[in-house]
Amino acid sequence: MSAEGVSGLDCVVVRGAVRLRRPNRLQTGFVVECVDDLVSADHPVRLVMKVVEGLDLSAFHEPIEARAGVAGRDATDPALLVALWLYACTRGVGSARELARRCEDSAAFRWLCGGVGVNHRLLSEFRVSHGAALDAVFTRVIALLVDKDVVRVSRISQDGVRVRVGAGAGSFRRQERLQQLLGEAREHVRRVREQLDQPASLALSKRQRGARKRAAEERLERLEQAVAQMPELLARQAEAAQRAGQGKEGERIRKRQPRVSTTDPEARVMKMPNGGFNPAVNVQLATDTASRAIVGVEVTAQGVDSANLSQPMRCQVERRTGGKVEQHLLDGGYQRSEDIEQAHRDGVELFLPPKTARNPAGRGLELRPKPGDSPAIRAWKRRMASEQGKEIYKQRAASSETVNADLRTYRGLSQIAVRGLKKAQSVALWCALAYNLIHFANVLCA
Repeated sequence: MSAEGVSGLDCVVVRGAVRLRRPNRLQTGFVVECVDDLVSADHPVRLVMKVVEGLDLSAFHEPIEARAGVAGRDATDPALLVALWLYACTRGVGSARELARRCEDSAAFRWLCGGVGVNHRLLSEFRVSHGAALDAVFTRVIALLVDKDVVRVSRISQDGVRVRVGAGAGSFRRQERLQQLLGEAREHVRRVREQLDQPASLALSKRQRGARKRAAEERLERLEQAVAQMPELLARQAEAAQRAGQGKEGERIRKRQPRVSTTDPEARVMKMPNGGFNPAVNVQLATDTASRAIVGVEVTAQGVDSANLSQPMRCQVERRTGGKVEQHLLDGGYQRSEDIEQAHRDGVELFLPPKTARNPAGRGLELRPKPGDSPAIRAWKRRMASEQGKEIYKQRAASSETVNADLRTYRGLSQIAVRGLKKAQSVALWCALAYNLIHFANVLCA
């Protein structure tokens, strides 16, 4: 064939089969692994562990029953559990089940465990059963920051964040219904105990019998706690009605029947930041404006901030730091004449804006002195009307609002799944301690 004929034909290139790397999950191999190589030298988890190793955790050791010369299994090192929860909070993990899963799947958590196995029950129990020891550690960390001249408590900012709890909205009952449920629960506990004493229950294991008895008794205990909450709610309602007077608002408050949750008696229905109403707790946080360190934590069932929450927080901050609070920044929701008078007697300058006047003609004139004002009220009005006072008050949003956003977004304080204020206090302390450690780890390790 001529060259001209060959050049007119299409050239076809023959290609071989595709070569791919495919996983072989049945292949047996020997892996040599050092746990310390799971994370890099500059990984944040190493910094958290270094801080924990420098803390005094002796109070966590006191309840441990595994001692030399006593039979039984060794206890898990509290330093490990503290490090796990603190690092979990820095990663936004607030669930014991999720933390247990990460201890198996995540390299950083596996490095912390170092081959020690943990489960969600151990993690959950440890998180809420050492409230006093955890509070002492939180205090020591703040005291260390004060000694290093990082924290100055002469000026603090306080704000409350309402955090959703696990109680269902349909679990709230009025007093009459609570009494009825309480009677039914007592009868149920009696019947369960009788059934477990019958020969037919011998087919059940010891664990099954214990679980049935415990479930009935725990429900009875929660109902007893719910009934015990009712007198306080009724007294608070009467106080609110008295303040409202004899008008329509006072009458509306008197007709309202308080309700308590049968699953979490200390939870209250509160107005949330999104405008809705949910069962929640009010987490009060005090922040040092100079360093933005959290220096005070208190969980309360009060749905409003104007419920005598400022003066106890000052006492807590002064107890933790050994310093004196001289200026206290609050938002308008805390305003009460009693608190302004108390702060004046304590020698504390209170910075909080006045409530907006109901009469449109008086708006903008809330800080104008009135003939009946006490010395404390006059001093507060002068302070808030001055340019210096306005500049100082700007630090409230720059400190409290950023801290609240940090804890809700990054430290797992978006929802509290435990029951009761005491356990919720422990959860809030873990989050606050993790916040302080992650922001001041270099200072604490120096």
